[in-house]
Amino acid sequence: MRAHDVVLFGATGFTGGLTAEYLARHAPAGLRWALAGRNRGKLEAVRARLAAIDDRFTALDLLIADSADPASLKAVAESAKVVITTVGPYLTHGEPLVAACAEAGTDYVDLTGEPEFVDRMYLAHDRRARETGARLVHSCGFDSIPHDLGVRYTVKQLPEGVPLKVDGYVRAGGMPSGGTFLSALTIMSRLPAGARVAKERAAAEPRPAGR
Repeated sequence: MRAHDVVLFGATGFTGGLTAEYLARHAPAGLRWALAGRNRGKLEAVRARLAAIDDRFTALDLLIADSADPASLKAVAESAKVVITTVGPYLTHGEPLVAACAEAGTDYVDLTGEPEFVDRMYLAHDRRARETGARLVHSCGFDSIPHDLGVRYTVKQLPEGVPLKVDGYVRAGGMPSGGTFLSALTIMSRLPAGARVAKERAAAEPRPAGR
């Protein structure tokens, strides 16, 4: 039996902190979860904020892990049923944790908006994840929700059994976090590389049945 149902990696960052607070307010009472990151002092500060929401979290487990330390990521992956990560830019920092989860059979969730990263992870780790039973799920956040729900709603209004093509558009406001800004810079600086990897994935990935 694994020690934790969920581990949140990157809990000391802007988005990680918001995610931790959401879990503190909404997670089921019996959920066994933990915070993970590089800096124990910062993790303890996040835990103190959560304890102010609910004093049950004064004893929340803290795991020290670094994207540059594969052994620490292996320990996190093997301790959890699900790992949520908010550590980006993902092209720079993300692959070691994906690899650890694929190897450990641990479900993985991120909120990347970096298409090249998603395609690279499919090519590098999908086969091993299928062997171990790990589910690698990317873009679980703003980058996917409006598109996914919009397409689902639209398709439900259209006839069944006919070819469909749905184009989506999103308009948003607000200030990006530092991690989001760096991710955007990374994407824009690597457009040719991203296009090449997208073609590699399209050639390697079987098409869904019935499409």
